[in-house]
Amino acid sequence: MSRPLTLVELLRHGPLPEVAVHGPTDLPAEILSVRIVDRVESLEALQPGTAVVLVGHAASAAWTVEMALRKSWEHAAACVVVPPGPVRAGSVAELAGRLGVPLLVVEGDPLDTAVLLASAVARPEAGRTALTARAAQRIARAGHRPTPVLAALHDVLPRTSVALTGPSGAVLAGRASALRTEADSVSVRVPVSDPDGGQLAVLTARSQSRAPDWTTTMTEVLELAVAPLTAWAAGERVTVERSARAASSLLRTLLERYAPEAGLRPTPTDPSETVTDSGDIGPDPVLSSAVALGWATNGPFVACALRPDAAPAADAGSLLAPWWERGGIGGPLVTYRGVLVSWRTLTGEGPAADAFAAAERRLAAVVSGAAGPWPVAAAVAGPIDSLAGLRAALDDAVAAAGIARPGTVVRADRAGPAQLLAALPRESLRRPAAALLAPLLAADRDGVLLRTLAVLLDFGGAPSAAAARLGVHRNTVTARLERLRALGCDLEDPELRLPLHLACQVLLDEDI
Repeated sequence: MSRPLTLVELLRHGPLPEVAVHGPTDLPAEILSVRIVDRVESLEALQPGTAVVLVGHAASAAWTVEMALRKSWEHAAACVVVPPGPVRAGSVAELAGRLGVPLLVVEGDPLDTAVLLASAVARPEAGRTALTARAAQRIARAGHRPTPVLAALHDVLPRTSVALTGPSGAVLAGRASALRTEADSVSVRVPVSDPDGGQLAVLTARSQSRAPDWTTTMTEVLELAVAPLTAWAAGERVTVERSARAASSLLRTLLERYAPEAGLRPTPTDPSETVTDSGDIGPDPVLSSAVALGWATNGPFVACALRPDAAPAADAGSLLAPWWERGGIGGPLVTYRGVLVSWRTLTGEGPAADAFAAAERRLAAVVSGAAGPWPVAAAVAGPIDSLAGLRAALDDAVAAAGIARPGTVVRADRAGPAQLLAALPRESLRRPAAALLAPLLAADRDGVLLRTLAVLLDFGGAPSAAAARLGVHRNTVTARLERLRALGCDLEDPELRLPLHLACQVLLDEDI
């Protein structure tokens, strides 16, 4: 058997036209029957849960309505229904409030009202189905944009606040009050899928209604809004994918708003600063578009930069996108400062540093392969906690990518002398380097001394570390070091150490 109709449901989506209510409106009382009463004496035999419809003499005067209210309170009736006339006396409405007995003033013939009530009580599920049907129609008319969809939800869910939040918890549309926790309210959450099947956002509804199963009704209505919001995200992605310039412009605007350059204040993003009179949030279209595209907006982040060899980033982006989707570390691929950049949220239960190291290893494996249409040099930066640090991380990654060789990955905070020196133009420096190392080159027929010198400089002149790198005994490196000093390569001379290191990197064709 279906659950009985409640007073709250009767008032929310019942069949009664033009109802005015005096007294409580949110009682969870169930309406079990309907009784037509024409004389006050008949009220002595009321059953609990009865909707009392006053007609004739019982509805003719204020005192008879007051007596009906008192008898209904004594017998735990669900409510009292009257035509407009007698309730004009203020004392009747006040008594309904004091007794806690809802007094429903309904326009029209009270006998017709009784028939409508009896039909609703006999088929309670019909009213609940009608609410869902109205919600579906209203949401369909709202289209696919978040703001009108949320407005539709507020129209069909009275006394309910709804908010659409992104992965970072920021309110994209709706009312921030939906996210509050209050003892006298109920709350439901419905995930919104992105076009790829992942989680795009979350719809949260909070209501003070005490009607039984109201959480189920809210969930069903919220689920009706998932499809149009997913379609909105798909449309945003198609628009951006058609134009790399649009993605670059959105990234610049996102950084200006949430990660401004040093010395500039960020644009206010506190939802309380953009609340309208209705309580709806004035959504930030920049953040909403970023969430729709699946861009990571909550940290910690890893940022990376890709520098395609012999191809402008703007031209290479569309061709590298499939390769990046198949084997990259995740995140978008956007042109920024002349290279391609990407970022994503670090996931996992361990420390962010461990997840960052795993992302670095993954990127190194992808870049070192030959899957892409061009050799790619890459760099990573991070981890960073929030959007506020994204600009700095991307800038660091871009700078580090500029000194990375194709097929390698440089970590922005660990770019050593080898990477920095390797970024210099070798051809223009080859002749001066050969002149500086002329005595060594003349004596070094197999290149062993040049390689040993480069490794010693990489390790600060430490023979043991150099020996481990070269795979020889420490005494061998010590002997070679003596020969190097004899050939004019004094590693203890601070003015000579940097020129020697640079000359080694220029003359060697491989990483040390």
